Amino acid sequence: MAENEHVEHIVPPSTYIAIILSLLCLTGLTVAAAFIDLGPFNIVVALVIATVKASLVVLFFMHAKYSPKRTKLVIMAGIFWLLILLFMTLSDYESRVDYRGVRYPMTQNISLSQIRNA
Repeated sequence: MAENEHVEHIVPPSTYIAIILSLLCLTGLTVAAAFIDLGPFNIVVALVIATVKASLVVLFFMHAKYSPKRTKLVIMAGIFWLLILLFMTLSDYESRVDYRGVRYPMTQNISLSQIRNA
């Protein structure tokens, strides 16, 4: 067999059923976690669960697990680029100061009367 020849990988239906059931369980876990007050860790838990779900979808439903190394490299480059953009966005958000000198203005609860009195 030639090295450049593409070989199809046949995934058994049981694998797809297991992945679908895992995704449904993780969705239920996401809903359950939304009702539990974990303080600042709510978003962390939600993002971890979403990352696991997205990884399962990419690996199995998009067949990235069985794809050539070049395709995996492109996927990793896309993830790396996403991390760069998130880092730049969060560093910009952290350095924000509003007109009153308050850092992180979007995390402050500001009422309309406070804005009118300023």
